[in-house]
Amino acid sequence: MSRDNKHHQQSFTRKAPPKKENIETTQKNEIKAMFMNWFKSSRSVAGDIMSKQDVISAILKKLDSKQDRPFQIAMDELKNDGLIELKEDGVTVVLTQKGAEKL
Repeated sequence: MSRDNKHHQQSFTRKAPPKKENIETTQKNEIKAMFMNWFKSSRSVAGDIMSKQDVISAILKKLDSKQDRPFQIAMDELKNDGLIELKEDGVTVVLTQKGAEKL
C-alpha cells in the first residue's frame, strides 16, 4: 500500500509556473515567423532583400521596447540557422537559399 501512495503523490507534482524566458521564447518565435512570413508574402527567392525600412515597418513597429531582446535573439537564430544573412549595416536582411526553401 505504501508503494501506491508514493506513486500517487508523484503524479500530482506541480509544474513550476512559466518563467520569463518562456515569454521571451514565444516572442522570439513570433518575430522569426514575422520575418519568414514577410519574405513568403513578398514571394521572395534566395538573394531577396528586406531593407531597413521593411524591417521597421513590417516588424519593429509591431513590437514594443520590451521585445528588443527577443528581436535580437530571433535575428541571431535566423542567421545562425542559415535562413538569412545580414548586410554590413547589420539591419538589411538577405534571404538565403536555405531560407527560401523553408518558405
